[in-house]
Amino acid sequence: QVQLVESGGGLVQAGGSLRLSCAASGRTASSYAMGWFRQAPGKEREFVATITWSGGSTYNADSVKGRFTISIDNAKNTVYLQMNSLKPEDTAVYYCAAKRGWGGVLPTTRYEYDYWGQGTQVTVSS
Repeated sequence: QVQLVESGGGLVQAGGSLRLSCAASGRTASSYAMGWFRQAPGKEREFVATITWSGGSTYNADSVKGRFTISIDNAKNTVYLQMNSLKPEDTAVYYCAAKRGWGGVLPTTRYEYDYWGQGTQVTVSS
């Protein structure tokens, strides 16, 4: 079992930055992949970014490329999402997720992930 706890959300003006953190505990392993998703009111939960536990491979959604960066600190069992140049359309609850045994293909759909955090709210004002 893996527990995920997100933090770092808040209210920021358009053009600003935030860094989200996801602390993982329990039975994590080097075969895991970690991801960030977001869900705005009335919308489906959508993929944002993913990273292998080793940090060797990452992939971002087109909507955040060039603005968001996913990273991992293995010593702290923590995944980060650095969000720059934020836009009002980035407003959502952001969720951290973990997938057991990613198998060489980075997971980009919510159905591929096994564990989820509770989410952290990010609000970008115009």
